[in-house]
Amino acid sequence: MDYNKSEIADLILAQLKSNKKEILASYMDSEHSIGYFFIDDLLPKELVLDIYQNFPSVKDAVLKKSLREFKYVAYQMDKYHPILPEIIYAFQDQRIVDFFKESLNISSLFPDDNLYAGGLSLMGKHNFLNPHLDNSHDKNRSRWRVFNLLYYVTPDWKLNNGGNLEIWPDGLKSEPITIESKFNRLVVMATHQKSWHSVSKICVDSVRCCVSNYYFSDSPLRSQDRFHVTTFRGWPKQKIIDPILTVDSKVRMLLRKIFKKGIVENPHVYKKKQSD
Repeated sequence: MDYNKSEIADLILAQLKSNKKEILASYMDSEHSIGYFFIDDLLPKELVLDIYQNFPSVKDAVLKKSLREFKYVAYQMDKYHPILPEIIYAFQDQRIVDFFKESLNISSLFPDDNLYAGGLSLMGKHNFLNPHLDNSHDKNRSRWRVFNLLYYVTPDWKLNNGGNLEIWPDGLKSEPITIESKFNRLVVMATHQKSWHSVSKICVDSVRCCVSNYYFSDSPLRSQDRFHVTTFRGWPKQKIIDPILTVDSKVRMLLRKIFKKGIVENPHVYKKKQSD
């Protein structure tokens, strides 16, 4: 059976509602640091396998490689199999957005039709994402980024493969919480001035696939939040890389203060055709 985004959204919403008590308990328990929760077995297995099997290869994705990160992304969705935009935009269904808005007591909440920094993520052997804070705003710098939705679809992914989400609720001088990138798991994480997170280096010859969405709001999650670019740091053992990334982030932040929309446009945006 071929699923469309509305049918997939029906399935997601049913799981959210049936797990609402656990969602609220996990989020409220962690909200003082980095609010998060995850749901396993989100969608029927055959659907998730179809999503995974139709992911683009790394050859058909965009490489992002620097001291900050090493990964592949895909966001020009009309280039890929139709099931991929269906699953991405299922998470943007208004009913699902309203569920989060009402359940987590957010005054306003909006999905991102442009997929600014969202879409598909692929990470293979030696790929990583250093500890960082996500850019505080949307592409127009008009709304605040408040939630990060990560949906993992790689079958039989193991914890010791690496490529797992790490969140740092007590800062980078303390130990992170590792959230396994488990097949058919949805992770939702609050994003604000203290939401440091990373992805551990992958150590197997396999590709971890993830569907990524962000939600935005008219107001930040925390009153002390301020505009910032994506801000990278080193892992605690990276004594040389950390000061380099700290300077790099400060320079990019200074440039954004001078050039409000950046020197060049961030290409990580889904540029839709007029008929879409």
